[in-house]
Amino acid sequence: MNAKGTFVTFGWTPQEPYDVADGTALAFVTLSKTFEGDLAGSSSVTMIVSSSEREDSRSYVAMERVSCALGGREGTFVLQHNAVSDQGEDSLVCAVVPGSGTGGLTGLRGRMQILVAPDGSHSYILDYEL
Repeated sequence: MNAKGTFVTFGWTPQEPYDVADGTALAFVTLSKTFEGDLAGSSSVTMIVSSSEREDSRSYVAMERVSCALGGREGTFVLQHNAVSDQGEDSLVCAVVPGSGTGGLTGLRGRMQILVAPDGSHSYILDYEL
């Protein structure tokens, strides 16, 4: 099955880097999201961001707890993000953490694509099994 829709981010709260060496910084960031569409709900995200002096090279890892309605069921699950931008070449793996589903989403498995439009708006495609 797949779910499609949009999301907005808010409350982006970067912290001062906790480690800086040779022009590369590591910092924590927290933020929230609101989802609309086939997956409707909200989430909280904690990420570690690595940024360098190169504008087009950075990465992040994150854990995101999603509380939502999906496919007529309600519950929560956790997404794990791993993203890299290497001189403008982007890759992102965003997967449901196995065993993290609760309530009606117990047993959820899948992967999410995050798409960014030229105007900066975000959409998602969640391919999943229940």
